[in-house]
Amino acid sequence: MSTELLLGIITFFTSTIAGIVGLGGGMILIAVLPSFLPVNAIVPVHGLTQMSSNLSRAVFGWKDVKVEVIPKFLIGSILGVSFFATILYFISLTYVPLFIGLYILFSLWSDKFNKKIERFESYYLVGFLQSGLSLIVGATGPIATTLLVKDYNDKHVVVSTAAALKSITHTLKVITFIFFGFVFFDYLGILVAMIIGAVIGSWAGTKLRDKIDGKKFILVLKILLSLMAIKLIVSLFI
Repeated sequence: MSTELLLGIITFFTSTIAGIVGLGGGMILIAVLPSFLPVNAIVPVHGLTQMSSNLSRAVFGWKDVKVEVIPKFLIGSILGVSFFATILYFISLTYVPLFIGLYILFSLWSDKFNKKIERFESYYLVGFLQSGLSLIVGATGPIATTLLVKDYNDKHVVVSTAAALKSITHTLKVITFIFFGFVFFDYLGILVAMIIGAVIGSWAGTKLRDKIDGKKFILVLKILLSLMAIKLIVSLFI
């Protein structure tokens, strides 16, 4: 089986997972890519593929996207990417995953923490952190998803709006890599196969999501977010 076909199939399954629960697919995919791509190509190829996956998922669920949060997130994202692209080579961001992980855990499960932080939480700040840090830290998608889970109880709203926001993050990431000189055309065959797999997977995941109970879905999503947060924290020390 060719590399292109195999990566297309893998991306289909990871995109289907993300289409059902709203996250997880990107983390699985980036864990697989080092077996197929050189180190310098992993994050750019992953970014373009995830842009396609999230954008298609948002399009398939466009009726459920909370459009009012997008301008705030976009402004924050542009500022975040500009800021972190500028300071990328001057500061150590070793412990950023630790703070992301702790924020997710406390935000999901601590009412006391939420009361203290709610005045600081906004989609401007979430966009700034999620998109800016995505240039360095792999798993920033849960930042926006965590806030959406708190603001909305509808599974379709959470997944579709998170997809719209993450598509902004990955689009800005791709533009940044182009600016820094990465040549996506060198991986055209792989990218075409992965993008096709991502779009079909988004469609399949959107259809399968209807079969999940709403309340159970939110609980499962909170548990998955918590596991991802714990993985971020533990990975710093192991």
